[in-house]
Amino acid sequence: MRSWTWQHSFRSMALQFARSISKGMLSASKVNFERYFEPVFQPVSFELEAGQLLLVTGANGCGKTTLIRVLAGILHPTSGRIDIPARNMAYVGHYLALKDDLSVVENLRFMRDFIGTSQRDVESVIREVGLDRVKHNQARHLSAGQRKRCALARLLLSEADLWLLDEPYSNLDTEGVGLVDRLLLGHLEAGGSAVVATHGIHRPDWADTIDYVLVSGAAA
Repeated sequence: MRSWTWQHSFRSMALQFARSISKGMLSASKVNFERYFEPVFQPVSFELEAGQLLLVTGANGCGKTTLIRVLAGILHPTSGRIDIPARNMAYVGHYLALKDDLSVVENLRFMRDFIGTSQRDVESVIREVGLDRVKHNQARHLSAGQRKRCALARLLLSEADLWLLDEPYSNLDTEGVGLVDRLLLGHLEAGGSAVVATHGIHRPDWADTIDYVLVSGAAA
């Protein structure tokens, strides 16, 4: 355990050094996405650097989920430019992509092995997100909040520089909301960055938080 802790600490310092050299994580310039030849949202432009959180808010239906999917590369923008200097990214959306027939442990081991670069210990990550009691339960038997915690655990296994999160606070109780804040703050303090789409029910009040109010394309 001491050997792993030392190796992980050394790797974390190396990651922070690499991030400090290249502070740019994500930039968008006049990004738009059309559905049925109509813009979903007004053109989006921003710059995101290491240690910063971009908090995307806006009215229901303004396109927050669509924007996150565009930034993640799931959807292709109709116009504009997206640059991602970050070495890698991790995405958690509405569809949590859990395998219902696998347990929490099996889901996370599968994801760690699929990523192929993570040095994190699955058992320690499970404890960190508060799922130790149900770690052998199939995903289909988890509550909505437990499923969300399992999906969030993948962020830690990915060790990605850039996190793209769509409504990470949904289906979570007060303790779960606190967990998301701790994960985000730890990620930012380690030199990572994140884009979070939220209805604004909970807003992290941190110095490096950038507020971005997305406007529906219909308002043009």
